Amino acid sequence: MRHLALLAALALLPCAAATKYPLTVTDDLGRTVTLRQEPKRIIAMLPSHTETLMAIGAGDRLVAVDRFSNYPKSVTDKLPKVGSAFQPNLEAILALKPDLVLADESAGSRLTEKLAAAGLTVYGGTAQTYNEVFEKIGVLGKLTNHEAGATRLITSMRSELNALQKSVVGLPKVSAYYEVDPAPYSVGPSSFIGTLLTKAGGQTIVPAKLGDFPKLDPELIVKANPQTMIGLSLDDARKRPGWQGLQAVKAGRVFLPTPEERDALSRPGPRLPVALRALIRWLHPEAVK
Repeated sequence: MRHLALLAALALLPCAAATKYPLTVTDDLGRTVTLRQEPKRIIAMLPSHTETLMAIGAGDRLVAVDRFSNYPKSVTDKLPKVGSAFQPNLEAILALKPDLVLADESAGSRLTEKLAAAGLTVYGGTAQTYNEVFEKIGVLGKLTNHEAGATRLITSMRSELNALQKSVVGLPKVSAYYEVDPAPYSVGPSSFIGTLLTKAGGQTIVPAKLGDFPKLDPELIVKANPQTMIGLSLDDARKRPGWQGLQAVKAGRVFLPTPEERDALSRPGPRLPVALRALIRWLHPEAVK
């Protein structure tokens, strides 16, 4: 019955009401963003935005992407690259005459502010938590008049993520250190990566009070003595002061993601199931079929 109900729901998705324009939304900076008409020329300044537009069926609206957007490669290789959040090529962006630019809400890059000051229509916002990933997919679907595609994507992602999570139900929690970069920056339990670790049957060693992506005191890592380390090689781990005796290092449970896996893990977008599958393989290889 559940299967039939899901098929019936999916059959109705293409009939979702079209977005009505003018459309006004509030972005993550609290700015009011108004689209006078359906956007036909979009620039995505973050890989997660690029991948989401592709996955909901709005990829043909892209006229350019940021220099880090590389998936799906067959499409991104053909699109102009217009810099990055911290080094945008404003001249190239303006020359393309976009009617919508998707940026971030970072106070560090001030990308949204810079683009808006140039007279562009800009939506500034990215997902920081697991649930926000789905919220942002919905927002991009609405902005681009692809709500049906967004709903289909959310439904398929949740179905796959739920199935993967069930594979580790009842298995012991594995303490994990996830390295974002060698500074070392890591992930808190409320970040989307921290949530994925939990769903994979693990638990980040980072206390919630330190935030979502904190820089850690290396001594915290030594004291936590994680069972698994992700984001660096075993050779690198062995060279860190005081790490040779950590249980993850002694057991060889230190995993360096491939470039494709690292992209999936670091981008809050459609490839969350790919990221979760990889984490389960490292934390609970016995659960992988």
